[in-house]
Amino acid sequence: MFDVHLLHESFAPSAAIDRLSNVTPSAGGVASFVGKVRNGDEVEALELSHYEPLTEPGMLALGDAARVRFDLAGLIILHRIGRLEPGDPIVCVAAAARHRRDALQAVDYCMDHLKSAAWFWKRELRSGEWQWIEPRDEDHADLARWAVEKATV
Repeated sequence: MFDVHLLHESFAPSAAIDRLSNVTPSAGGVASFVGKVRNGDEVEALELSHYEPLTEPGMLALGDAARVRFDLAGLIILHRIGRLEPGDPIVCVAAAARHRRDALQAVDYCMDHLKSAAWFWKRELRSGEWQWIEPRDEDHADLARWAVEKATV
């Protein structure tokens, strides 16, 4: 199973993770990450825009890279676009693998790329004003470690 999609509407991460688990019976483990709009910190809304000709092809390429790098039985990458409210799921990445390490690392790898090298622009509405969100230095450092790890393998 390989499911990579941009979504305009809300989704149920647990249903996607259950579906992955059900269609990969040979997998010894399923790892997942669900990112949500913060509820608090005065965040009123989050808006994600993207450049359509690059976003979905880039997400598909990321999924392909994860499948090549890790021994996966299945992978799901779901990412919302548009306006989201506090508590709404933004992203779900789930990986099924024979062994836990591949599943865990595949999710981490995909999230590090989505967080720092993806084709999205994010802004938060706080106190009635929109503010752009840029990747933090820590996000870039998380992404850079994959290049180092690959070079040493």
